Formats: sequence, C-alpha cells, structure tokens
Amino acid sequence: MESFKQNDGNRDELIIKQQKEIEKEIIETTPLVSEQLPLTCLWTEYNGDEIFTAKIEDLSKKYKFIRRTRPDGNCFFRAFAYSYLEYLISNVSAYQEFRKLAEESKDKLVQLGFPSFTLEDFHETFMEVIKRVSPENGQSQSQVHSELHKIFNEQGYSDYVVVYLRLITSGKLQEEADFYQNFIEGDFTIEEFRHQEVEPMYKESDHIHIIALCTALGAGVRVEYLDRGEGGTVKAHDFPEGTEPGIYLIYRPGHYDILYPN
Repeated sequence: MESFKQNDGNRDELIIKQQKEIEKEIIETTPLVSEQLPLTCLWTEYNGDEIFTAKIEDLSKKYKFIRRTRPDGNCFFRAFAYSYLEYLISNVSAYQEFRKLAEESKDKLVQLGFPSFTLEDFHETFMEVIKRVSPENGQSQSQVHSELHKIFNEQGYSDYVVVYLRLITSGKLQEEADFYQNFIEGDFTIEEFRHQEVEPMYKESDHIHIIALCTALGAGVRVEYLDRGEGGTVKAHDFPEGTEPGIYLIYRPGHYDILYPN
C-alpha cells in the first residue's frame, strides 16, 4: 500500500514538473500580445483538417489579420483590453467617455464594498495606461499604437490591467446579482463565482464574464467561434446582443485572440 502511495506521489510530482516546464516554454516562446499576423497563419496550425480549413477560408472573407495573446487563462481580458484601447486611439470622443468612466470606476467599486486599499494600485496603473495611449497626446497614431504594444508586453502593466478588468467584471456581477445568477451553472452563488472564477488571475472566461465586462464599460464585442460545429462557416456572437462591435475576437476552444476586419 505504501509503495502505491509513493508511486502516486511521484506521479503527481512528475505531472506538476511537466506542467511547469510547459508553462515556462509558453512564457519564453509566446509574447503576451503578438504583432499583427496574416489570418492565413491559422492554416498551418490546422493543416489537413478539412473542417477547420473550410472555416478559416470563410473567416478570411471578413478578416485580414489576427493578433495572438499568450494562452495563460487571462487571454480574454488581455485581448479585450488591447483591442478596445486600439479602437479608442482612433475614436477621440469614445476615448474621452471611457477615460471618465475608468476614472470614476474605483469609487463605484468602493461603494460596492471592494476595499479601497486593494483597488488603489491597480486603478492607478489602469489610469496610467489609459493616459499613455491617449489620442490627444500630440503623437501620431502609429506612435500611440506602438506605445500600446510596448505597454501590453510589459508583464507588470499588462497584468495590472487584467486584474483591474477582472475587478470591474466582478463588481458588475455583484451589482446585478439577480440577473447574472441565471447564467451560473452548478451550485455556485454569485459571491462564490466572483471569488473563485472571476477575480483570480489565470481563470478562463466564459459568456458571463464577457457580458458583465461589456455592460460595465459600455463596449461591444463580436466573438467569432472557430470550432468543430456544423457547417463550413464560423458563427459570430455579439455581446451584448444588438450592439455595434468595436472589438473583434476569435475564440478557439479555451483561447481568445484579436481579429482585424477587412
């Protein structure tokens, strides 16, 4: 019996070691956010897979480029933030509205019961990032875009933005708990779901995260689903329904990247 336990322990250690090695390799080989790449780069990933090849062909009629994000469980929040700020760089009035909303968001979270000292650093960094990519900084759009790319590949800034967006999402779920409770599977209360599935880093996102974040920020997202579903076309879903998207993402099982329409 003892030897079985020992073998189990060794096996668990081996699995953990392998996972850490995979994570290390991902960090070393994958930037937090990549450069823009031609959408056709997806073909090499699904070479010989007829279903995916047909769907990528369909997708390429609508989109020209993709920008990859690191597959670390934060990909939705990172892709959302990058894509939304990129959109705001060329939409001054929308940028001004968003900046005001972001400025006021900390006080709103405090009113909802989030401790001020927890929010302070994250909100400060979030605002710094927003100000650094302002279309009113007197820089050219290409300079601001390159600043955005630089910021999002600096782990400290990039992760603080993700943390703050997770807190905003959690706040929206708390604020409208009766509505969002209907979307939660299993026996989770809203409180448990927020603390276990929304606020912690590296937790993957689902529809409920997307709807709550978009509603909180007044942003529209179109997600294109590249999966093995029926038909040779990619299905798109707009969040919240009926809104005009400013952000375009592609979802493949377990992962989000950024898309650029033709």
